[in-house]
Amino acid sequence: MAKTTKGNCLCCGGVFGKTAMSTHLQTCITRKAEYETDEINKTESYYCIFVQGQYSPQYWIYVDIPANTTLKVLDGFLRDIWLECCGHMSQFIIGKRIYSSYADKEFGDRSMSTKLSSVLTVGDKFKHEYDLGSTTCLQLKVIAEFSGKKRKKKVRLLARNNPPVIECSYCGNPATNICCECIYDGQGFLCDTCLEKHECGEEMSMPIVNSPRSGVCGYTGGIYD
Repeated sequence: MAKTTKGNCLCCGGVFGKTAMSTHLQTCITRKAEYETDEINKTESYYCIFVQGQYSPQYWIYVDIPANTTLKVLDGFLRDIWLECCGHMSQFIIGKRIYSSYADKEFGDRSMSTKLSSVLTVGDKFKHEYDLGSTTCLQLKVIAEFSGKKRKKKVRLLARNNPPVIECSYCGNPATNICCECIYDGQGFLCDTCLEKHECGEEMSMPIVNSPRSGVCGYTGGIYD
């Protein structure tokens, strides 16, 4: 089983637990300096958003994103860092409404072209689902709102969990691969040595990656890995 890990502040390099990271980010001097400006007309409003795996909360991130950015931009970032494997459909669930990457108005779906500021405020919790077949579910929360200097990059990754230590199901050493057949029996984590001897063969294995989608469908890692 994976053990809960701490994570790194990608602004200053500090190491904190998941909850402590939220407190740290509000006072991180390096982060604050990135947004400082004396030109009021060159500022915009940002949301700080916390994201974690709904069923694998050992995977978590914090991001800053302009409040007037669309849900589509946030969806694209989540795909890039944690999810994208085969171009599956995705959706946000905010309250009782669904904002879909392929909105079907007959079912009441809404478009991801919606701006965050029009549907979210500080304290709001919401969900994201990727691939409605082998679904990866994420929980999100708007932690804070603040004003700061405008920037070209829409989403700023602030902090991310360190890769959890997962033990090999057979020898107890750190696992590096998942057997797609045995994982459902709770025996699918393999180190490199045990993988060579594993009866299912290497063709049934996938690399363990720092994502709640690790071992699902064809996912082998994001562009941030």
